[in-house]
Amino acid sequence: MNRIKLSIDAIRQTAYAIHVYLGHGHLEKIYENALAHRLRKQGINVNQQMPLRVFDEDGTIIGEYFSDICVDGNILLELKCATTLGPEHTAQLLGYLKATGFTHGVLINFGSYRFQIRKFAL
Repeated sequence: MNRIKLSIDAIRQTAYAIHVYLGHGHLEKIYENALAHRLRKQGINVNQQMPLRVFDEDGTIIGEYFSDICVDGNILLELKCATTLGPEHTAQLLGYLKATGFTHGVLINFGSYRFQIRKFAL
């Protein structure tokens, strides 16, 4: 658990630094690339657009989606470029966590004047 906390602290600090440097107004892909690049420079294992299978309750694969960023194989990052984070963004990330079996997720919004980040754990 301590490793997850350290990874999330690094994610939070790095995302904030990107928000300060780039500001808002870029496409989500720019923030995704910047975050992945800076996390890799810190020696953190990062996968972009990693395919994740979604399972039904009986284990049947019912679909696949691509995570914005997956950190250390156990933390999903969902990036947004919205005016503000809404309940639909939270529902999306929680749905991904539940369907994929991941237990930790971070929702980051780069589209607002004010930096927004939320951590979730199942």
